[in-house]
Amino acid sequence: MKKIIALTGSVKGIKTQIALEHTLSYISKHNPTMETELLKIGDFNLEFSDGRPISDYNLDTQFVINKILEADAIIIATPTYQTSIPGALKNIFDLLPMNALDTKIAGIIVTAASPMYFLMAEQQLKPILSYMGAHVINKYVYIQDCDFTNDVITNPDITQRLCTLALDTLDGLGHMDLQKKYSDDRKNIQKSL
Repeated sequence: MKKIIALTGSVKGIKTQIALEHTLSYISKHNPTMETELLKIGDFNLEFSDGRPISDYNLDTQFVINKILEADAIIIATPTYQTSIPGALKNIFDLLPMNALDTKIAGIIVTAASPMYFLMAEQQLKPILSYMGAHVINKYVYIQDCDFTNDVITNPDITQRLCTLALDTLDGLGHMDLQKKYSDDRKNIQKSL
């Protein structure tokens, strides 16, 4: 069974969690057999990366890293802090092995106070995910504070884009299955020659 991890990119804040919950509900609606899990990094006592093997970190750190490594897809929802990704999210990337996201589908949701920071995902998050081997979904969801009212997403365009991200994630997993089957078939043909 395929597994999708939804990861909040900061230790506090509710908007990223709300966006991830919407996305995961769309995934469950369109594929009820898909295993999903929401990881709120603020719920864990994560240690700072210092180059040790994963097994030398505390159990919370090992748990989060292993959940990401076991997943077939990851959807990251992060706020924008000082026009950048939060340090807590950067620490997660630093804890992961270099090719940890190889063959994984990665989706992005960004929240920010204003439209000024929409390029953060394009210029910072996408390159990190790509470098680590992820197949990044091209269209990310950018949500401004004005798209929420009392911690509820009230902009129908945003809810539609979250649904599209969910469907693109499922489609990406389907394409990865086909790609793996093609690769396996090709290896078997080469062996038989």
